[in-house]
Amino acid sequence: MDKRTLIIAQILITFMMALSMSGIMSAIGMGLTAEWLHAWPRQFIIAWPIAFILTQATTRVAFPVAFKLRRML
Repeated sequence: MDKRTLIIAQILITFMMALSMSGIMSAIGMGLTAEWLHAWPRQFIIAWPIAFILTQATTRVAFPVAFKLRRML
């Protein structure tokens, strides 16, 4: 996979995961209320850049491990 495709995929994946996980986890903590609906966008805005940065680090570990596991299975 070329570098540009990987970056685009990471942007999309982290966007979707941060959106869904921030919504789910804040709903669990706060309940499905008007307050939750007001807080969710802020939680997402905080979560997305963190998710993207962490993805940059974990990708370098995850892909080699995945390739080794694939060879073993």
